[in-house]
Amino acid sequence: MTEGPVLSDETRQAMMGRESEPVSIVVERGAIRRFAEAIDDPNPLWTDEAVARRSRYGGIIAPPTFLRSIPRAVPSMPELEPLKRTLDGGSEWRYEEPVRAGDTITAVTKVASVNQRRLSIGPAIFVSAETTYTNQLGQTVAAQRSTMIRY
Repeated sequence: MTEGPVLSDETRQAMMGRESEPVSIVVERGAIRRFAEAIDDPNPLWTDEAVARRSRYGGIIAPPTFLRSIPRAVPSMPELEPLKRTLDGGSEWRYEEPVRAGDTITAVTKVASVNQRRLSIGPAIFVSAETTYTNQLGQTVAAQRSTMIRY
């Protein structure tokens, strides 16, 4: 087991604020329907245009968790390559605007913090990142703060 830190303080500081390339996707009505079916959510706002048009949303919207199904880029972090295992440390979501069929959603991920700890299995790096999802109008539809653990 290596005794010293895996990353120097300077390296960790240099990683913070690093951004991914933007990743964009057009939200298709069929994708919303298939996602709702996959999670067994019968809410007509996701699938029934007539019901959705009479709602305060004025049309089909996606379930909030739909954003988990779209690709998101991760900033390049070659400094972590010596640590081969990755664990999802969880995430928190903030929802601001509904995602509508036809929206172009762009995701950008930014490294918020990088911390290291020595665990019983060896060194581990905890990377906290925030992904911002915006629509074609420039509105933030959601933000995800997630933790990735490399060990």
